[in-house]
Amino acid sequence: MKYILLIYGNYSDDSTAPGSPEFDALIGEYIAFTNAVGEAGILGASEELDDPATARTLRVRDGEARFTDGPFIESKEHLGGFYLIDVESFEEAAKWAAQIPDARTGAIEIRPVMERDYSEFGG
Repeated sequence: MKYILLIYGNYSDDSTAPGSPEFDALIGEYIAFTNAVGEAGILGASEELDDPATARTLRVRDGEARFTDGPFIESKEHLGGFYLIDVESFEEAAKWAAQIPDARTGAIEIRPVMERDYSEFGG
């Protein structure tokens, strides 16, 4: 079963600013984790997201597309990236999620991916 591991972290913390020793150590941990899930043969995809300040949110109201800057989440934590893994159970997904570096200071959302046959839609 596929699970997406959504990584929420507090990226406004200056102690992990790019170029700092803490940042370099964190990146090293992410490289090690990414290698581990790759070597385990369960990695489907992984991406890091750009700074939340670069986001724009779209809402369609009364047929009109409206954009606002940013994700406007009432939190210090923002979605920073994800891993898509294919494992046997939620418990296995949780074991991998607990190894993500930001699990120590942020949060990891573990969400099953709905698997559907889209062939009937021409896909």
